[in-house]
Amino acid sequence: MSKRTDTLAPPVKRRGPTLGARRGRAALWAAAFMSPWLIGFCFFFAYPLISTLYFSFTSYDGFTAPEFSGLKNWQFVFGDYPLFWPALRNTLWLVVVMVACRVAFGLGVGLLITKIKTGAGVFRTLFYLPYLAPPVAATLAFVFLLNPGTGPANSILGALGLPTPGWFTDATWSKPALTALAVWGVGDLMVIFMAALLDVPKEQYEAAELDGAGPFQRFRFITLPNIAPIVMFAVVTGIIQAMQYYTQPLVAGKVASGVMGGSGQQFEPGYPDKSTLTLPQLVYNLGFQRFDYGSACVTALVLFVLAMAFTALLMRRRGGLIQAGE
Repeated sequence: MSKRTDTLAPPVKRRGPTLGARRGRAALWAAAFMSPWLIGFCFFFAYPLISTLYFSFTSYDGFTAPEFSGLKNWQFVFGDYPLFWPALRNTLWLVVVMVACRVAFGLGVGLLITKIKTGAGVFRTLFYLPYLAPPVAATLAFVFLLNPGTGPANSILGALGLPTPGWFTDATWSKPALTALAVWGVGDLMVIFMAALLDVPKEQYEAAELDGAGPFQRFRFITLPNIAPIVMFAVVTGIIQAMQYYTQPLVAGKVASGVMGGSGQQFEPGYPDKSTLTLPQLVYNLGFQRFDYGSACVTALVLFVLAMAFTALLMRRRGGLIQAGE
């Protein structure tokens, strides 16, 4: 018999996908999962922003085709329009003062309620309820309460022998009155700060007390560093809300001036003496009352740039609160 020798070929090793192919497949999966956000970003942010930038360089009234006008709208808003700079100053004032007061008051109320042993639920409800009031109704109530002639606030101040401001009828006191209205509805920040304060480890407070730290030292070195991200969140969202402050100053100005406005009735915002005029009111006035969409887009872009600048500055300084406690 002849011996038969069979030579077996070595098994062929199948190569898997290359590193580039795996990365491409992972990128496709990531894009698929992100597609709802990407579609929303393109349609509701990128496209409106690009359109606003385009219309800011055109002469457009909403009825006829836009015509390119160069820097005409920018020169008009920054140079010839008398309401822009008062609106910008008022908006920046509200961003600085109103946001600071709301954050400070919300944090103070949150600290107070977390320290209360009995009846905390009642106080929490009482401070949160004003936040649920509709903006128009809350503004009408405040204009009535702060009425310089018949309002109960000035009646009490007069009975105590204190000065009685003009509030919404006085350009000096109109913005403080709006700030008081915003502080009155601070229930949203109170709830956020309460959740953050209750999450601070109690062991740190106990260790600080054993070391002889007082209430202020415990707040500075323990409470504030632990809740710093929440404080940053409250400040950033507060700035964005202040940049969009429209309903309350408009309603307050209309009611205080006695011009509630009906169909076909024009009302120049900012009463008294342009002190309640804000940039969002200016956007509405230019775009939907004067039908000057180009100038309205310029004002809207100014709002966008300011909001981005404030947010970027705060995000760069976000470690300041923690460093202050070190």
